[in-house]
Amino acid sequence: MAQLMPDELLKNTKLINELADVAKDTALLQGVLMRIQETPNLSELVVYAPFTLFPTAVPKAIYNQALAVQTNYNILVDKISQDADFLQETLASTIAVDDFTARLFRIHQQILKEGRAPSIALGINRSDYMLDQRDNGSLSLKQIEINTIAASFGGLASRTPYVHRHVLNVAGRLEESKSILDNNPAAGLSRALAKAWELYGSNSAIIIFLVEKSQVNIFDHRYVENDLWKRNIPTKRMQFEDIYKMGCLDQDRRLFVNDQEVAVVYFRNGYMPQNYSSEQSWDARLMMERSLAVKCPDIGTHLAGTKKVQQVLARPGVLERFFPDQPQVVEQIRATFTGLYALEMGLEGDKTVEMALAAPERFVLKPQREGGGNNIYGSEISEVLQRLKDSPERMAYILMDKIQPIPVKNILLRRGTTPKVTNCLSELGVFGVYVRQSGHMVMNECVGHLLRTKNSEHADGGVSAGVAVLDNPFLV
Repeated sequence: MAQLMPDELLKNTKLINELADVAKDTALLQGVLMRIQETPNLSELVVYAPFTLFPTAVPKAIYNQALAVQTNYNILVDKISQDADFLQETLASTIAVDDFTARLFRIHQQILKEGRAPSIALGINRSDYMLDQRDNGSLSLKQIEINTIAASFGGLASRTPYVHRHVLNVAGRLEESKSILDNNPAAGLSRALAKAWELYGSNSAIIIFLVEKSQVNIFDHRYVENDLWKRNIPTKRMQFEDIYKMGCLDQDRRLFVNDQEVAVVYFRNGYMPQNYSSEQSWDARLMMERSLAVKCPDIGTHLAGTKKVQQVLARPGVLERFFPDQPQVVEQIRATFTGLYALEMGLEGDKTVEMALAAPERFVLKPQREGGGNNIYGSEISEVLQRLKDSPERMAYILMDKIQPIPVKNILLRRGTTPKVTNCLSELGVFGVYVRQSGHMVMNECVGHLLRTKNSEHADGGVSAGVAVLDNPFLV
């Protein structure tokens, strides 16, 4: 992948420092903000969200490929969420050894038993990719994962294009400045939430943003919230304990929290075991799932985003289950898959273990977890699999081919650090939204992108984890 900025510019320390100051001030002016870690629930002190000084070159054909496949990924996730047999078959081995997935699955089973499948489904997904360099030097788009719950940075990503345009202008690179893409995923996210609220059919009902106790990334949410308020749709920020203490279902299964009817619950929390700090948190999740309120995501869609589902989808013939007689769609999705391998007990899983132990540097070991920073690499793969190779606990993981992107030079701007040129790797995310009512898709769109870049020395971790930073693609 081509490097956008020439070496002579990157070596000009005086100019780089001047541009870094301009960039930080511009980010603050544009609202590319986070609360500081020391006071995560107060906005008295804020800092610019970490970002790159310059945009990153991305091949236009690969960028367009990622956008083009997103609406079919939306359909795939939605179909999986409704296929109870597939979810049960796929997750059977995982729920036997992974308590968190098992708890989610039990909620799913209870909802099915009660016959309470939602009539309105709302999906906000983000499919994440890296560019894989093949042996012949060509590049291909390969999916890392698809996030079906709490997909973040749609808000801040809507504000970063202006920052890079201004930096390039100040650097005297006017033509490059004009080529920074417009991007507003926040508008697409709020449009989907508004459509679900409208279909629910109560003008006095609210949208709940279900949030974590520590809210460093609150401004990312606020862009979506404010857009909803502009549409005269009221929102409230709540936590699991608020739902448990103040929530109830009426005889028609309508959800009320503090005497306010809830039309939509938008989960920006609930994707990691530690998000459920007590049994009350699980009781609150079950109450919401049993209600008529639209869940984003509902429990089936949450399970559709698990790593085990991702691995099984890569098996021959599985995509065809969801897209019969649509070979072009199957081919379009499958082209983004990298190698994914099961670790079930038995011959297939034993072969996977042997393959990983023989060349651990070629793979990533992935647990059933979201949120970044959970994957296992290199020698740690050997340590984990040596310990678990004869244990059913290995079934809590999947193995994936390690994608091999090309490092490029950029400068990562982060609070408390000095600007310096770094070898970087980038990850392209694509936001998709859909709304289904009674079996009919009333909305299915690709609504924007997110580019995140990190030091090539870091194997894993996102922006909130303090590893990656926000970026913009520059199409070449």
